[in-house]
Amino acid sequence: MGTPKWWVVAPLALLLLLQLAGASHDVRRSLEAEAATPSVPASILSPLLRTGYHFQPPMNWINDPNGPLYYKGWYHLFYQYNPKGAVWGNIIWAHSVSRDLINWMALEPAIKPSIPTDQYGVWSGSATILPDGTPAMLYTGIDRPGTNYQIQNIAFPKDPSDPLLREWVKPGYNPIAVPEAGMNATQFRDPTTAWHAGDGLWRMLVGGLKPGTLRGMAILYRSRDFKHWVRAKHPLHSALTGMWECPDFFPVREPGHPGGLDASEFGPHYKYVLKNSLDLTRYDYYTVGTYNNRTERYVPDNPTGDVYQRLQYDYGNFYASKTFYDPAKNRRVLLGWANESDSVAHDNAKGWAGIHAIPRKIWLDPSGKQLLQWPVEELEQLRGKAVSVGDKVVKPGQHFEVTGLQSYQSDVEVSFEVASLDKAEPFDPAYANDAQKLCGMKNADAKGGVGPFGLWVLASADLAEKTAVFFRVFKDGYGKPLVLMCSDPTKSSLTPGLYKPTFAGFVDTDISSGKISLRSLIDRSVVESFGAGGKTCILSRVYPSMAIGKDAHLYVFNNGETDIKVSQLKAWEMKKPMMNGA
Repeated sequence: MGTPKWWVVAPLALLLLLQLAGASHDVRRSLEAEAATPSVPASILSPLLRTGYHFQPPMNWINDPNGPLYYKGWYHLFYQYNPKGAVWGNIIWAHSVSRDLINWMALEPAIKPSIPTDQYGVWSGSATILPDGTPAMLYTGIDRPGTNYQIQNIAFPKDPSDPLLREWVKPGYNPIAVPEAGMNATQFRDPTTAWHAGDGLWRMLVGGLKPGTLRGMAILYRSRDFKHWVRAKHPLHSALTGMWECPDFFPVREPGHPGGLDASEFGPHYKYVLKNSLDLTRYDYYTVGTYNNRTERYVPDNPTGDVYQRLQYDYGNFYASKTFYDPAKNRRVLLGWANESDSVAHDNAKGWAGIHAIPRKIWLDPSGKQLLQWPVEELEQLRGKAVSVGDKVVKPGQHFEVTGLQSYQSDVEVSFEVASLDKAEPFDPAYANDAQKLCGMKNADAKGGVGPFGLWVLASADLAEKTAVFFRVFKDGYGKPLVLMCSDPTKSSLTPGLYKPTFAGFVDTDISSGKISLRSLIDRSVVESFGAGGKTCILSRVYPSMAIGKDAHLYVFNNGETDIKVSQLKAWEMKKPMMNGA
């Protein structure tokens, strides 16, 4: 991914695209204005707002995960990193390794600007394991000053026998792909993991934008030798959504199967996932569909899935993600970046900015319509002191505190049962493609029929500060239940000037039995939540001024008119990994 700037497009085009895209992050933030902010509240500087078990380096700026892979017993995480400050710039590929995706050891940076084709920047890319087992790293380089002119390069480990892959070399035949006539050279980046489909050809995608339009593209390249790459006549897929950053493309096993597939495990019976990070809205979208390697086309199962009824990996602060196949545990793992929601002045004062989400296992839902996501099982090794609550009814307008643990760094799993769906509110179809706006109107304090019910996390004792993660049930025009999941941080902090957006997504689940589950990973300034077993995921960044450390509380609440039963709640204090960051 390139510079974290907001798109500048003609007002009418922007209006059209926002209508097509639905919800987006607030694009009002000005880096220059924020940098001039004169004072920083003391609470923002508290070390208790640094994450305890989410990945982040000890200091400075971090963004996209790059080229994650499993190699000779080690997980490798490369990521965009500024070694000189807490804002974007001076980007290199930092490098950490792990045995379990949770405890990380920092190594020397892997890739820095060093050759003419990347002398002004080394941006995002992906890893491919070649048939002889050697990793190859495809990445975007900037080869001239001031214009962000983007070209694609390749690097290899200097010593493939080194399981830590500590040194990388760049062959003299770089670059491997350059913008051709009629292409937008400043919107041409982030090559994917390459794959082959049994026909002697390697293929990769590069994110792009058709010049003079709002058509985002997955530009397709082919190669026989992994050195010389030729652009296909047409993109693998495209849509009127704006620039596609950080594309990802991979096969998935049959619906409901939890195993993963290598990118090159081609089969006509496999479904594929095509994901893009949309530069305009700052969300990661994906579709599930069919790939034909003869026609070089990908076709989404849902013909409107690129623009309307769009699926997201995460409906919150989660961007520029990358997946990789883990052969050690036969799974596909998703990594993503969460930016800060405070100001640039705050970040400069703190000396750090950006984290990574907890790695997630992903697989195709039994319906075949979407992915399921769940924190990797290794996270559970950090669980410490536990408390539990069972068979507790929460009456309308009531709440109770979960006591007996320090909840500011915790893992909470709760199963709810709704007594009746009779009082579910009628659903307004005008919000069918804008769950975020609906959540803003029907927030945690807006009383409803069935819900809102869920958790208040990182809450102060007087509830002046609290972040709400909750469900609300509606009924559509046919009387069918419709579930909305929200993360509402609007009351998360008394600190002024913070960006505190509500995030929301619909949950495609059968709640006719009244049962639904929620898991929230609470980590000081992060709330990462998984609804209905990972059908809908939302990550929020929050900065409490009172609910910090031992002063943070955890509650279950019900602001609906219907009884809610907590069938079971388990919560664990979470230990810090042995080493967190780089």
